[in-house]
Amino acid sequence: MGEWMLGLYVFVLAMLVGFEVITKVPPTLHTPLMSGANAISGITLLGALVVAGSGSGRLAVGLAIGAVVLATVNVVGGFLVTDRMLRMFRKRD
Repeated sequence: MGEWMLGLYVFVLAMLVGFEVITKVPPTLHTPLMSGANAISGITLLGALVVAGSGSGRLAVGLAIGAVVLATVNVVGGFLVTDRMLRMFRKRD
């Protein structure tokens, strides 16, 4: 029971710190931070694929498949937003 409580404590603390950091970011830094988050989500995607392919239990595989889906959505969405922002700075013909 203590391990679950420690995990929950770390999760809630990470959520609060993440929320505070994100709300303090000025809009001009949003796109560069999005690109960095895409790299982290790519690492998450690779880790989730490894766990999903390991076959180490139904719960682990189910959570890994969910992580694969969410990380993929995050990576694709981030690249779409970054591409849209970069198109704003191109010269028009």
